[in-house]
Amino acid sequence: MPDRNPRRWLILGVLCLSLLVVVIDNMVLNIAIPSLIRDLGASTSEIQWIVDSYILVFAGLLLTAGSLSDRHGRRRGLIIGLIVFGTGSALATLCQTPEQLIAARGLMGVGGAFLMPGTLSIITTVFDEQERKKAIAIWSSVLALGALGSPVIGGLLLQHFWWGSVFLINVPVAALAIVAALLIIPESRGAASRPDLLGALLSFIGMTALVWAVISTSRDGWGSPQTIGGFVVAAVGIIAFVLWERRVAEPMLPLALFRDRNFAGASFSIVLLSFSAGGVVLALTQHIQFVLGYSPIRAGLAFIPMIVTVMIFNGIGVVVDKRLGTRATLAIGMLLMAGGFGVLASLNPGDGYLKLAAALVVIGMGSGTAGPAAYGTLLGALPPDRVGVGSAVNDTVQQVGTALSIAVLGSVLTAAYRSAMPTDVVAQARDSIGDALRIAAQTGDAALAQVAKDSFVQAVATTSLIGVFGGIAAAVVAVSVLRPKPKPPAEPTPATPADEPVPVPEHQH
Repeated sequence: MPDRNPRRWLILGVLCLSLLVVVIDNMVLNIAIPSLIRDLGASTSEIQWIVDSYILVFAGLLLTAGSLSDRHGRRRGLIIGLIVFGTGSALATLCQTPEQLIAARGLMGVGGAFLMPGTLSIITTVFDEQERKKAIAIWSSVLALGALGSPVIGGLLLQHFWWGSVFLINVPVAALAIVAALLIIPESRGAASRPDLLGALLSFIGMTALVWAVISTSRDGWGSPQTIGGFVVAAVGIIAFVLWERRVAEPMLPLALFRDRNFAGASFSIVLLSFSAGGVVLALTQHIQFVLGYSPIRAGLAFIPMIVTVMIFNGIGVVVDKRLGTRATLAIGMLLMAGGFGVLASLNPGDGYLKLAAALVVIGMGSGTAGPAAYGTLLGALPPDRVGVGSAVNDTVQQVGTALSIAVLGSVLTAAYRSAMPTDVVAQARDSIGDALRIAAQTGDAALAQVAKDSFVQAVATTSLIGVFGGIAAAVVAVSVLRPKPKPPAEPTPATPADEPVPVPEHQH
């Protein structure tokens, strides 16, 4: 076994700090939306673009950024990501119009695309197989901590300063992470390869069009020209990318990776994991604010039970993984998530926060258990010279899962809300609960407010059924596709009855 890097846990700390910038930024932005509408005069579609311009650029560039980092240096890729993200954040604070902010968020997306695969690929190169899942559990917990702290940080900043302060907070954190990365993280790169420019272009077109189409479904509906056009361009781009990568001598994304059952199975599990989680947070954020009447800060704090549980079960998941193996751990995690969604599916109009908190805890248990097993399996299946692009695949499937989740579950939520609302109410009130409550407040119609809240609870319960099926499907995928990694050959073992427990290997490597 090669010597372990003595500074590996310190390196993990720097990587977590780097990633914290991105997590806090994306969460805080949601809290800042009312301020942006008020101070920048942003319309609903401009707000969507402020959020989506980041996701579009980020998802489109991930594979290219991961491939470039493998080729030119993973630490270099991470530092470039931090510089670009910090610059975009600084520019965002100076914006005077929604259009300028959309452009600044796009630039931040470029930085994020280099940052995300950089952190995971460096974890993969610095930590060996025995410690990797533990490192990923810590990394996931820091992400959860960022998600936990950011609504509170965002709420406090917006209470005392102007909206730009939520972006300004990224600049010192990015600067500190750049200095720490230069001092602590060793450089690593894969084998030198020719740049695959056509592959990079096709991957950018395919992924950007896919995310664009998914975003368009929630905005314009599934049958709109934007949505259909987006899916057509995405299909052409992704098919062309796959065909090109199969025949080019030095592909950006070696498709042979997907022949590895563990890589393919873990990728699919991550899609289902993020698909289940993404849309539900969106639905519950609205439920907590509109139905339960919580303020933005209190709405952020309402997710604490889930985030704390994720952090605790990240550690428990690693122990379960060691005892029972990845397949069982992933299946247990996914079934727990399905159980949490089952609790949400039983929500009734009279239910308060307590039932919601119970559901969030069970979902957190599942997500915390499954996360390190899924990420560790995917990263463990990668050849050393491809960890950057492989980590980018991980991030890409996660982003696509989340984006699909928000679009699909968002559409289901809207449709379910509309069908639950009485047909005789004003048309605008049937479009969204926000509009219904605004109209009710203006006209003093308490009955309309109540029926909108009841209909929304019913819609959340209906939408949660998708999470139940998603969790069960992911558990089935984990059990049927994943395979335990073969142990290094010691001596040929005679065929023995498979009725004894699998021994834990005691030999030293």
